[in-house]
Amino acid sequence: MADIVLNQVSKAFGDNQAVRGVSLEIHDGEFVVLLGPTGAGKTTTLRLIAGLEKADSGNIMISGERVNDLPPSARDTAFVFQQYSLYPHLTVYENLAFPLKSPARNMDKNAIDRRVREVAAMVRIAHKLENKATRLSGGEMQRVAIGRALVREPSVFLMDEPLSSLDAKLRADLRLELKRIQSDLGATMLYVTHDQIEAMTMADRIGILHEGELIQTGTPRDIYERPANLHVAARLGQPAINFVEPGLIPVANMPDGVRTIGVRTEHLEILASANGSANAEIDWIEHLGDQKHLHLKCGPKKLISLADPASPLKAGDRVALSLTNPLYFGADGRRIG
Repeated sequence: MADIVLNQVSKAFGDNQAVRGVSLEIHDGEFVVLLGPTGAGKTTTLRLIAGLEKADSGNIMISGERVNDLPPSARDTAFVFQQYSLYPHLTVYENLAFPLKSPARNMDKNAIDRRVREVAAMVRIAHKLENKATRLSGGEMQRVAIGRALVREPSVFLMDEPLSSLDAKLRADLRLELKRIQSDLGATMLYVTHDQIEAMTMADRIGILHEGELIQTGTPRDIYERPANLHVAARLGQPAINFVEPGLIPVANMPDGVRTIGVRTEHLEILASANGSANAEIDWIEHLGDQKHLHLKCGPKKLISLADPASPLKAGDRVALSLTNPLYFGADGRRIG
């Protein structure tokens, strides 16, 4: 495996600055996820590392070697695309074997066969080796696409939202599979997604990208509990974080200079009102089986929080809200404290 270092890397397409001075270090064997919406620069960053795009400025290092001017074939990376990109006329076996048949690899037939079957078992597709790619489900096709990257044993794996076109159950299953494979191999992996659940459950570290800039990096827990600014705070959390003005909900020991308070479920205490203490009303409730989403009206503001499914609260109830250790943000949008 290998480490990757980006140092002030930028890339523009005409007037569109896709990547702006990104600096990031990915350690050997680390699983790093770049999280951001469409247009944040996630895919461009992957393509710059792979050599599919050339950086306008900055340095890209793989295993200590500057690779800016190396062609993709010389960078020893494997790219898994959002779409499966399989050869439809070939069997699963032939799709997996294809990268190993390059004259540069000089692998004999037996070595190719061993490697293909080993990887097929790893991605749990061994029972489909003789099937044509067109006879696979979406989840099976994506397993083959991932397997085709694994057979090459590259130094770096680059994954561009490989699970986004799958249904929810398949995404959940393949998240676990992919993390297991990465952990077993000790692989260096850079994965991009707009899905916060993928980022939180898979990453050793997350990088938040916004309009081509890397805003913050850290462990999932660090970024969730200590976001650098309002944008980062809004990227993580289910349900999404609530932003309120100071004074709307009681809170003790608020620091000076606060313009916005970030309220997650764990920050919000909801009690049945007593002695006229109510400051909010339950507007409606979403029943999700293992939990409830409470939609609350607090003055002019609407809030969303969670409640235990056994909670007796119901739509129309008046409740008293208070805050414990919420997030505070100043006029510039940056977190205070």
